[in-house]
Order: sequence, then C-alpha cells, then structure tokens
Amino acid sequence: MPAAIDAEFQGATAAFEDSLTSEPLLILAAMITVYIILGVLYESFIHPITILSTLPSAGLGALLALIIFHEDLNVIALIGIILLIGIVKKNGIMMVDFAIQAEREQHLSPEASIRQACLLRFRPIMMTTMAALLGALPLMLERGTGSELRQPLGYTMVGGLILSQALTLFTTPVIYLFLDQFTGQRRHAHDAAMAGSAGAVVQGAS
Repeated sequence: MPAAIDAEFQGATAAFEDSLTSEPLLILAAMITVYIILGVLYESFIHPITILSTLPSAGLGALLALIIFHEDLNVIALIGIILLIGIVKKNGIMMVDFAIQAEREQHLSPEASIRQACLLRFRPIMMTTMAALLGALPLMLERGTGSELRQPLGYTMVGGLILSQALTLFTTPVIYLFLDQFTGQRRHAHDAAMAGSAGAVVQGAS
C-alpha cells in the first residue's frame, strides 16, 4: 500500500475505539467519587474499600456473560458495566451499614455484627437484586428490530448481577472482618507507641 494512504476505522468501530481512550479514566473517576462519598458517609477510610470490593465480581460476571453468548465488548456493553458500579455496591452498603450500626448501638463484636447483618439484610439484598435482574432480562432476551443494539447491555447487567450476588454474600463479610482486624492491629500499635513515648517523657521529667 502506498505510504500516502492512511487507514482508519469508521462507524461503530471508530466510536468504540474513541471511547476506549477515556473509558478507564471514567471508570476510575466513578470509583474515586463513590469512595469519597462513602468515606464521608461512614467517616472511615476502610469501610468504603469493603463496599467497593463487590465491584470486581460484577465486572467479571459481565465479561463472562459476553463470552458465553458470543457478544463483543462494545460501547453498549461498557455502559452496562458502568451501570453495575451503581447497582452492585448496594449489597455491600446494606451489610456494612447494618454492621456498623449494630457495633455502635448494640455494642456487638465485628463478627457478631456482620453475621447479624448478613442474616437480616439477606432478604432486601435478594429483592433489590432480583428487581434489577428481572428488569434487564427483556433487554437480554428480546429478538425484535434493533435488539442487537440493546442485548449487550442486558448480557452485562444479568451476568454481573448473578455472579456478584453469588459471591458478595460470602466475600463481603470476610473482607469486612479482615479490614477490621487490620485496623485494630494498627490502632493497638499506635496506642502502644503513644504510651511508650508518654512513659519516656514522664521518666525524663522525673
């Protein structure tokens, strides 16, 4: 091919290529925004991480659904993955919010509070997930005119919701307890260091 001829994509492929350049930044910005809002809400740097830990399973489920049904990762599928960020994190919010409230008001241990949260919030989590899942099924199953444009959105939402629902009910309590233990160890180490420095000051003054 002569050097004066340039090749470039057109149509939907060109739009998809343009979207990929800014898509990682948009997803990162969305996650940072969610982290900041949750951090202000719970007045903690750790609990938002527990809630955001539900997102990787949703993204993996969306990609697996696209692979199973032989669909491409196009612009509509990326929109579905972004929607999952807002939909899936409510599972973690329901459990973590209830566990924090139980620790503060009922003075329960972290293990007892997150266990009670899983038991009492299981029904609301299932109801909200099923509502979103059943709402996405028509997009996934329709075969009418123009359905090929909307089906990737349905595939990503259904796949992400199913896998995240199956995993987050088990992974979120584990991550909650792990991070609580990690912060507890850091808190004890800080208190011990402060006590040591205070003792040294008193000894020096005496």
